[in-house]
This record gives sequence, C-alpha cells and structure tokens, in this order.
Amino acid sequence: MRSSTPVSVEVCAYSLFSCLAADRAGAHRVELCASPWEGGTTPSAGLVEQALKQTTLEIHVMVRPRGGDFVYDETEKQTMLAEASSLISQGVHGLVVGALNPDGSLDTEFLQAFRKIAGNRELTCHRAIDVSRDPIQVMEELIALGFNRILTSGGKNKALDGIENLSEMVAASKGRIQIMAGSGVNPVNCLDFVQIGVDAIHLSARTTRNSEMEYRRPGISMGGVEEISEFEVAYSSEEIIRAAISKIQGLFSE
Repeated sequence: MRSSTPVSVEVCAYSLFSCLAADRAGAHRVELCASPWEGGTTPSAGLVEQALKQTTLEIHVMVRPRGGDFVYDETEKQTMLAEASSLISQGVHGLVVGALNPDGSLDTEFLQAFRKIAGNRELTCHRAIDVSRDPIQVMEELIALGFNRILTSGGKNKALDGIENLSEMVAASKGRIQIMAGSGVNPVNCLDFVQIGVDAIHLSARTTRNSEMEYRRPGISMGGVEEISEFEVAYSSEEIIRAAISKIQGLFSE
C-alpha cells in the first residue's frame, strides 16, 4: 500500500530484488540504476523491463553513461539521448539526468535536447547539482527547462551535512520544483529533512547478504577495488524502507 503523505519516498534500486522490496514496503517510486560504486549509471533494458512488469511502482531511470564527472563529450551525449528514447519506448515513468559545463554551470543546451526527447515524462536532475558552481542558479535553469524534481544533498557528501543548504533551496524553490533530499538518508534522520519542507526523500536502504558462493579464490577483485568484497550481495531492505515510511506517516498523522 502506497503512503499517502505529502512527502514521497523514493528508493535507489540496483536490482529487481530491490524494486520488489520497495514495492512491498509502500515506496512511491524507484530510481533504477546500475553501478552503485560509481554513483549510478544507466541500467540494462532487461532490468527496466522486469521492474515495469513486476511492480506497481513508478520507475524512474538513471541516464548516465559512466561514473566520474558530469561533463559529457558528444559521443556520450548521443548515447544518453538514444538511451532516453529507448527507455521512453519501454514505458518508464520518468528519467533521471544531469549535465554540466566545464565551468560548473548547467549544460542547458544538452538538457534542452534531452527534455524534448523526454516529452511528457517526469525529469529529475540528480546530484550533478551538488558539484555545480551555483546550485540556486542551476535550480532556476532546471525550472525553466521544465524539470520536475531535484535530487540533492545540499552540496555536501551527506545530506545531513548539507541540511542548511537544502533548507535554503526549499525556500528559494517556492514550490516550483520538487526538492528531494538524498545521500545518507535513513529512518533515523529522515524526519530532519521532512521538517525543513522537502517534497521527497531518497534512500537506498542498503544492506548486504552473504554470497552463496562456497568456493572462494583469494586475491582477485573483479572491480579492482580490494575493499569491496566479491562475496557480499547488496540490496535494498524492505524493513528499512518501511521504517522510513512509518516515521513520515507518523509525523503527518499527529
């Protein structure tokens, strides 16, 4: 059952398992991604297909060709526009995208082309805004481009550290675009963001389970990062999502 509170809950999901958990827990939508250790990239067509088929959630899909910065060359931009067109044909409810110029300003020319392809689908600008030169100016430009929502940590690594900036952005938005707090948001701190007036919270509700692999060859890391275990499977916890939703419902039912 979906929460009916004014503040929506979005789950950052990297698997069908996580989408199903978010659906059962009552989240409003998922941001569907691949590559969690790169901060999210475009997921596979098969994952998008199954998420749309097997859940009742709104499926908003990340369009990002790689990790790293948000300054894209022409080949990357053409790839992103092609991905957007393909995802829309699959029936996604929204797209998540962001692009900057080398000077830290918003790449409005590219995003205008992206908006045209997106048509009437919802658009969310992701945390590219958090590494932009002037987030308030970027917000104004996103409003002019017809974006629906901004995912932001308030220009800090974790949203709790950027809560003052988030509060300023909420005030400056004047309801013209949704402000969604993300990065480190969890059931313990989610009400801190609700109380400053955000329109949504974004959480991964990440937990891990032990791999079923019994034979484990030592000394090999598929991603080249030894600190990331090859024998842990990350997923979104239904219980953590439910706990955050329950906290928000409790606040609005008082």
